[in-house]
Amino acid sequence: MTRGVVLAVWLAMLAFAQPANAQPAQADPIGELLARQAAALPDPEDPDQAAKPPPRAARPPPDRGPTDAAYDSRIRSAVASAQSFQGPLDGGWTLSAPDGDLYALQLVDRGNGAIEGAWRDLRKAGALDASGFIAEVERGGDEVTFRFGDGRVVMLHSLADGRFSGQLTEAGQTRAVSLQRRRAP
Repeated sequence: MTRGVVLAVWLAMLAFAQPANAQPAQADPIGELLARQAAALPDPEDPDQAAKPPPRAARPPPDRGPTDAAYDSRIRSAVASAQSFQGPLDGGWTLSAPDGDLYALQLVDRGNGAIEGAWRDLRKAGALDASGFIAEVERGGDEVTFRFGDGRVVMLHSLADGRFSGQLTEAGQTRAVSLQRRRAP
């Protein structure tokens, strides 16, 4: 006998071997599934069957029913809740001068006064020194100061439209800059 047939017979014997005082047998979906799979497996000792790939189980189509809609709703609610704890500077920003964009900033504003961030110099695409972490962020009232750690300092004050205006000091030069939310790609 093949291994698959032996397994199927053994599972069938287990299903019918009950003590006299046993409850009536209930459906055993796992046992039935194992028995079907064992019967479908090729016999490794038979060269004709061993060369055949095992049959693939058909997958049911994805269900986009009410449970998926409820799950999506819970995810959106959780994201909105998490965002409610973030401060107003959280997210992507672009620091620009009148002659073009200078830096892309990604800030994490925890809403408790602590702000962390990273920067990328948009003028030096691909350069090894074109990105890094912001060393220090100070916020007080409507004023924000970013210190990059290598002498660059950005001092800004908030405007009524959600943008910031101020100055950047780098390499001994000071110039007017503005900070606004990064545009979607």
